[in-house]
Amino acid sequence: MKTDMQLQKDVIDELKWQPRTRDAEIGVAAKGGVVTLTGDVTSYVQKFEAARLAEQVSGVQAIADELHVKLPNASVRSDTDIAHSAITAFKWNIEIPDDRLTLKVQDGWVTVHGNVDWQYQKSAAENAIRYLIGVKGVTNLAVVQQPQVAPEVVRQQIAAALKRSATVDSARVTVESKNGGTVVLRGTVRSWTEREDAERAAWATPGVARVDDELAVGV
Repeated sequence: MKTDMQLQKDVIDELKWQPRTRDAEIGVAAKGGVVTLTGDVTSYVQKFEAARLAEQVSGVQAIADELHVKLPNASVRSDTDIAHSAITAFKWNIEIPDDRLTLKVQDGWVTVHGNVDWQYQKSAAENAIRYLIGVKGVTNLAVVQQPQVAPEVVRQQIAAALKRSATVDSARVTVESKNGGTVVLRGTVRSWTEREDAERAAWATPGVARVDDELAVGV
């Protein structure tokens, strides 16, 4: 079990080691496995990457992301420009069903509405927006709409996928499947990476429309 001081140092070292966050002025505090990130960053990508990198550090159980995006003057764009760029990005990405999604842009913050067939399509839409100049944040409200599959069939398929995984200890993860396509993951995992892999396995299963990830990290 790491001390708060060691965990803080490890997160700082990770942020300083990665090129995308190396030059950012990010404050890091750690207490009881919870890491708090503070300060200003120059892009939404930098904010997203900082939280993602901190999650991957051994011993981190939760992230409190209090980073603010403060765009340099060269990156400031109107909401109209951002909206046009986002629409174009959607059209150029074969994973995104752009005819089923709509966008709202307010003060650089982009909100996605609509429905998709798979979680990877929802993620692709958010990824396409994240790297656009001028974006300060993304709220992804796209809904995954899957055909109805018997809950027990869904549970069995996810359990089998977890057993096949080289990164997930399936013995420590329990799967509950409910009517309406909702899946609940419970148990403990060794890292955020393992948690994300378990969640991806659940989302890849036909019939899953929602995943409630209640897995604890590093417990």
